Parts: sequence; C-alpha cells; structure tokens
Amino acid sequence: MNGAEGFEGTEGAEGPEGADRTAGAEGTIGAEGTSSAEGTTGAEGTTGAEGTSSAEGTTGAEGTTGAEGTSSAEGTGSGVGGAGRPPRVPPPRVSVEDGGRPLPDLGPLPLVLEHRVLKSLLGAWALAACSPEETAAVEEHLGDCGPCAEEALRLRDAVGLLHPAESLDLDPALRTRVLEGCLDRRPPRIPVPEWAAAYDAETARLDALLQDIGDAEWHAPVRLRWFDGQRPASRRTTVAGVIAHLLTVDGLVAVALGLDDPLAGTPAGNGTPTARTEAYWKAAHFPPTRSVRGPWREQSHSLVRTVSFAGGGSGKLPVPYGGFELSLRDSMLDRAFECWVHADDIADAVDYPYDPPAPRHLHTMIDLAARVLPVSLAERRRAGLAAPPRRTRHLVPAGAPGRSLRLEIEGLGGGEWLIPLDSPAATGSAAHEVAHVALDGVEFCRLAAGHVSPEEAAAGQDGDREAIRDVLLAAASLSRM
Repeated sequence: MNGAEGFEGTEGAEGPEGADRTAGAEGTIGAEGTSSAEGTTGAEGTTGAEGTSSAEGTTGAEGTTGAEGTSSAEGTGSGVGGAGRPPRVPPPRVSVEDGGRPLPDLGPLPLVLEHRVLKSLLGAWALAACSPEETAAVEEHLGDCGPCAEEALRLRDAVGLLHPAESLDLDPALRTRVLEGCLDRRPPRIPVPEWAAAYDAETARLDALLQDIGDAEWHAPVRLRWFDGQRPASRRTTVAGVIAHLLTVDGLVAVALGLDDPLAGTPAGNGTPTARTEAYWKAAHFPPTRSVRGPWREQSHSLVRTVSFAGGGSGKLPVPYGGFELSLRDSMLDRAFECWVHADDIADAVDYPYDPPAPRHLHTMIDLAARVLPVSLAERRRAGLAAPPRRTRHLVPAGAPGRSLRLEIEGLGGGEWLIPLDSPAATGSAAHEVAHVALDGVEFCRLAAGHVSPEEAAAGQDGDREAIRDVLLAAASLSRM
C-alpha cells in the first residue's frame, strides 16, 4: 500500500487536497503508519519536512507527503519515484575506526624542528649526545644551512681539543707488569731464578719494541759506542745488526748450557764477543734484516727455560768470554744489562721512548759492575793505564780491609758500595775510606756502557782525586762492543 492509505491515517489541518499535502500536524502517518515496500514503517517511522521514511521503505518525491521524497533501493511508490530507480543519496560510509580494521602503518615520521631549535642542538650533536632522530634532523639541516654547518665544524674541532687522541703504542713494560702480576697471584710450577729475572724482563721489553717498528726501521743506522781503555770507540751498524750482535754474544751462554750455537760452523777467532759479532756479520751474504728477530727471540726463551729447569744451583756454572769468564749467575745479569743498553740505542735510532729497567733489576746490574770494578782497576794497572797503588806500611793480605772508595748511587737502583783500591783480593772498609763519589743510577750504567765520559758522569766527588779518576775510568773500561 502507499502512504495515502496508511493504517489509521489522518489528514492534516490544511485539508485533504493541499498543495503540500502532509500527514498529521507534523507530517506523520499514524502511529503505525506505513510507506515502505513491506507496507509498514518502524515504530517511529515518520516523514518529516524532507519527506523521508523508515529504513525499509520510502515513497517517491511525488507520491507521498515529503516535499522532496526519496525512496530506498527496495522502495515502491507512485509518481516519478517508481521501482528500479537508483537512489539519489548513497548510504553513509563506515569509518576505519568503526569497522575494527587495523590502521595502516605509516612508519616513523621525520622529526621537524625549527631553525632555532636545531641550532641549539649543535653542541649536543658535536658531543654525539643527540638521539638518532635529533641527529638525523640536525645533519639534514646542516646540508641546507651554511651558518649552522660552519658552527658545527667549529664545535667538532673544539671537541677534538677536549679529547686529544691517545697513542695506541703499548707500553714496552706492559708484558713485564702483567707477568709479575700473574706470578704474584699464582707462582709458576718452575719459577725463573731471581738472578735470571732481569734478563727475562729486558728481553721481553726489547721484543715488544721490535714488534712495533716497521720494515724500513730495521735498516735505521745505529752507532754502537764503548770505551776501549784509553779513548771512546764506536761501530756503525743497523737495528738488525744490533740484534745480530745480541744473538751472537748470548750464544756464549747458550753454548755453556749445551744449547745450539748461532755461529755453528763459523770460525770466531779468539771467541770474544767482538770477534763473534764480526764473524757473524761477515758470514752473512746480505746485511741482517728483521728475520734475525726470530732466532734471537727463540734463543732468549730457550735460555730462560733452561736455567729455570736447571734450578738456582746452576748459577755457578762458568761462562767463558774469550779473555775472561763469568759465572752463569753474573753472565745472565751481564746479558740483561747489554740488552737494555742496546735496546736504548735502537729506541734512539727509531725515535721511540724507552724507560730504564725496574729498580730492583737495575740494582742487581749496578751491584755486578761494583763487584767487577776492582778486577777492571787491577787490569788497567797491569796495562800501565792506571797509577799503581800507594805503598802502605803493611801489606794487605787477601780478604783483609784496605784503602777503599765509597761509591754512592742515587735514584733508581741506588745504594752504597765500598770499592777496594789496592787489590781485588782485599775487602772494602769504611775505616779505610779515602774517597767518596756520588752518581745517578742510570748515569753510572751509561758510564759502565761507555756512553758517557767519567767527567760527565760524576755528580759529586770528595777525597783522593787520583783514586776517583782511576775508579771512574775502570768503570768505563767495563764496556765493550
């Protein structure tokens, strides 16, 4: 049925044939009025001023009470709004939020900041203290803003001054300190004898220095210096040549311990350290290169292992040096001393810092030199290079006290030693002290290595000037190539 025949419908106050026919005072069609294709409206179905009806049924624009009536897809009615006509107003769309579907993932949005904010972040950017988003925004801004880019460069330079670059070179004494720290906590099953500890430490320090230098620096010139008894002497070689020298002289200790001799099959003249070194240099078809480091390193390790397995009792084993001999105990100290001296020569050649030995090791080296001084003084006298001892009223028997010089060593490895002047068999005595000389520990070692003259080394002198001169020259005569 159509809207004109609604159930219990009533006409409005304007009459049944008004130009704008309406149903009821407000255009309603009864309490239960119908206008849809099903013939009924909902409980609240109305047609207002726009002539709309319920969801299921509406009449056409000319067939019902609305001034501009519309019909649904299934609605029926009279007049122009006939069946099959598409709706003039589409139904409303359902929003994404109401449909329960997930929102599209748009990804992180770029951070958009004003110029003044970006400029205030330049300091934090230079210190790498910005968040990733802020860093990206600042760096994008620097590509477009010249003044900010210049300010950023100045700030980066300032940060570099606040945090100066540190050297990546390892401390040469690092290995020794690490080993000492480990051994203090867990003693080794086979400990290194105390008299061989200095050699172990100095060879490790030199090996660390050699590891840091480049191929070209192995050919850097080095001048070996010593005192030949009357005047300074020197020999020109290279860094590799110095290691070859240490290899051949350490070979004297290796032979005494039954190890391989690096000069096997090569005649070495009288077997002195100088003769052995010259023989090795001449036997080489080419000048020594960095390849000499391997044999020297392996030999030093073998020496330390062998004396460790042999135990402390092996320290009395004699080691011949050609014209003289030392006990194994003193020979290991002698090799430690020469290793340090020549390592310092290499460090000077390649412009590398190098520290003196540990104080306890330096003290043992100075003690060896002080014990050998009376022998060196006696040899100089036999050669006519030193004044004979003054005659005394009574002869000094072996082991008796005699005239003495007090040698005072200051600084690292310091201590005091009484040097007998009349005979190596005599003993030093404070009661018979005739002279006193004071030297710095490192300077005394440089004097014993022939690197400084006696006049340059003495820091303080008192007493018999002739005795002081003879002892200082005897200390310089301890040196050799």
